[in-house]
Amino acid sequence: MLSFLYARQSGLDDPVRLRRAESTRRVLSLELNHNRDVDRIHGNGINTLDIEVIDGRYMLSGGSDGIIVIYDLENNSKKPQYTCKAICTVGRSSRHVHKFSVETVQWYPHDTGMFVSSSSDKTMKVWDTETLKPAEEFQFDGNVYCHHMSPVARKHSLVAVGTKDPKVQLCDLKSGSRIHILQGHRGEILSVRWSPRYDHILATASTDIRVRIWDVRRASGSLFTLDQHNGDKSKASSEMLTAHIA
Repeated sequence: MLSFLYARQSGLDDPVRLRRAESTRRVLSLELNHNRDVDRIHGNGINTLDIEVIDGRYMLSGGSDGIIVIYDLENNSKKPQYTCKAICTVGRSSRHVHKFSVETVQWYPHDTGMFVSSSSDKTMKVWDTETLKPAEEFQFDGNVYCHHMSPVARKHSLVAVGTKDPKVQLCDLKSGSRIHILQGHRGEILSVRWSPRYDHILATASTDIRVRIWDVRRASGSLFTLDQHNGDKSKASSEMLTAHIA
């Protein structure tokens, strides 16, 4: 590490290399916390987690068994070793439970009174945290692989949804309807993500091995497509432009 600092101070090296080296070192040194455990509620694999950003206290989990669990991460026992308790569960006994695997869960960014889940049962549900009942449910033609709400949006309540259909769906929580689709991908939508800075910018990734960036205010197609050559066609004259090789 001292060599990186010397090279940076002397102007012999790019400062970005130091940041990358330190990030890599920290990741490689990560280990499980031996003092904290979590209640084991799911009977099968856990597909998705989300911790609310308001207090950083409550965590959602969604499993391949269709179950959704809310955990309290607070150490109420004040002991060095403790277990994070499950405070409520949407289990198999609930008539509102997802029929198949839960693919994504997300807290509403501005209030822990609501969260959203999407599932392979072709639905996305908007839940009231107090009652653990869906306040709204969206039905789709194919499996739902992902969804995401903007963490910074104040002017809209749009949820971007990726499904088996190559069209990205935009659902409005205020009206309870699908208000728009984004066309351009040629395969299933595996990932959607709003910009953490601009509430109108959305990134999507598909099985067509392309990443597209959208401005949802525009009626036309995506702003641009990312590929392995960063759009430099001179480097890809004999290759298909793709974001990932495989």
